[in-house]
Order: sequence, then structure tokens, then C-alpha cells
Amino acid sequence: MRILLVSDLHANWPALDAVRESCDVCLCLGDLVDYGCEPAPVIEWVRRNVHYCVRGNHDHMVAHNVITNGAGGYRYLSGVTRGLSRERISESDRRFLADLPVTKYLTLDGWKFLLVHATPLDPLDEFAPPDVDFWKKRIAGLNVDVICVGHTHQPYVLMVGDTMIVNPGSIGLPRDGDPRASYAIIENGKVTLQRIEYPIHRTLEALEQSPLPEQAKRLLTDCYRTGALPNGRKPEPEIQRHGVHVVPARETS
Repeated sequence: MRILLVSDLHANWPALDAVRESCDVCLCLGDLVDYGCEPAPVIEWVRRNVHYCVRGNHDHMVAHNVITNGAGGYRYLSGVTRGLSRERISESDRRFLADLPVTKYLTLDGWKFLLVHATPLDPLDEFAPPDVDFWKKRIAGLNVDVICVGHTHQPYVLMVGDTMIVNPGSIGLPRDGDPRASYAIIENGKVTLQRIEYPIHRTLEALEQSPLPEQAKRLLTDCYRTGALPNGRKPEPEIQRHGVHVVPARETS
């Protein structure tokens, strides 16, 4: 079975449209909206192509019109683009976001999966680094083989005992210093972290034509071009995963 794992699409339709992977099952870890200017086609793609999707914090905030958690420039961008996301989606799309589950357990190809945007203890907001000690506390008592998470916009694969943690990174707004769209393929007991270039100029054109403030446009332009906010905190070395990274999964009985 070939599984396509995507997360943090953030209304960046040109980036999502560039992902043309064939798969048997498509999984999405949330955050379809905010930051980008084209939430409607992104939501439509998810509704048509994704078999299982969980709700991200941005989906929750757009669907329920609640305030933003987070800090710094990303908090500003989240807040300033929230109204645009709400204006550019239909009521049906808003209900779709609101109805997404915050966690999803499923079995695929004999593997027990848990899908969650952030962490099992805090499905929407907790920021999860690729740290074994951090994850040991959050998977205690869980009977799963693979936990798929997003939220950090930084791809990684981590083994914690017999449990594999997979973060596919972000399709729509990478934050690890690599502006290419990031996603994962799970197949034949292996996880491959993929990066793909996309027509960023199309994303920037949609941004320039939007009614967003000039400050937001400047910050988002830097994010799209560099994969990070200007003068922002650099990712830790162990978080950086450029290109394709393959990690063999454990054997299952």
C-alpha cells in the first residue's frame, strides 16, 4: 500500500497542485487554511482526494472564528489572514472544517495509525520537536505503530521504542529554511520525506492581488521564497530534513 501524507497546506494552492503523487490512500493532518490566499481550491482538493483528515488549529480558528495561539510574526500573519480565509470559503467549507475530528485512529496495511495535528495530549496546539524524551511522555499507553503529526512545519521521522513518529512537514508554508513543498510517502515499511519545487510566482501573484496589508505581504513573500521568516529563529540541526529521507519501519507480525 502506498500512502501519501500531507499537512499544513495553508491555502497555498500552487504548492498543493504540484504534488502529483499516485497513492492508494491519502492522509491529511490539517491546517488547510490561513496564511495563503486560495483556501477554497485547497479545501476542494482535500474533500475530493483525502481519505482521512484531522483538524488543525488554523482550521479550528477559521471554522469557529476564535483567537490565535502562537507568537511573533507567525501569530501576526495568522491573525491578519484569518478574515481572508473566512471570506473566501463557503459555508459548506466552514462546516467541513468544523466537523473534522481532532484525532483519528485507523489500521492500514496491518499498521495501527494515529493521526493528529499537534500531539496526542494536545491535538491542536502543542509544538512537538523530534525529541525521544518528549515523545515518550506523550505516547504512554497508546497502542499504535505510527503516529502522524504536523503543526511544526518541519519534517522528521523519529523512532520512540516501537512507535514511529512521522511529521511530513508543510506543503504550503515550510519553516525549515527550504521553501519547497514537503510531504511524505509511506510504502513497504519505509517512510520517504519528499521535497518538491512548485511555481512560487503563482503564489506570490495571488498574494499581491489580495487585500492583505503590505506588511503581511512582505513577510509572507519572505516565507515563501526562503522557507522562514526574516531574522526568525533558525531550525535546530536535528530538525532539518532536506530532500528525500528514508527510514525503515519496524517489522510487523
